[in-house]
Amino acid sequence: MKTKLTIAVAALATQLFAGGFYLTLGSPDANPEARKLNAVLTVKATGCHEPEKAVLTATATGMVNGQRKVIPITVTKIGGDAAMGMFAITQQWPKEGKWVIDIEARSVIDQFTNVLVAAGPNGIDRDHAKWNLKPFSPQEVEAFVAQALPPVHP
Repeated sequence: MKTKLTIAVAALATQLFAGGFYLTLGSPDANPEARKLNAVLTVKATGCHEPEKAVLTATATGMVNGQRKVIPITVTKIGGDAAMGMFAITQQWPKEGKWVIDIEARSVIDQFTNVLVAAGPNGIDRDHAKWNLKPFSPQEVEAFVAQALPPVHP
């Protein structure tokens, strides 16, 4: 009985962790196509189930002169074998103020992941990004805007 339970638990654990779907933030300096677009951030969808076919959307939420603003962001898929599942984000929000970019992704089998990353006059702060496998609530986004550190990556 104990052996059957161990096998069942191991099989379930394998299914739970197999097929993950994640986003990795990167520097546009590492990708010629992203540099050509003047991107400020690259995002790579990784994991099983054809991450190169992932659909990404993004929104910038920020505070400028005490006013809250929300701006939809265009995410551009960039090509090449080395860039499979790679996307570029260009500066589409005002340079002044504190901003949080909420990047959401869905895989071909409808897996979901997202990441919040701070942006501001000095660039993107990839080091303090926050990932989740469920959508961030409006309260979580607002709290991230309020605590956003000055970005360190121009």
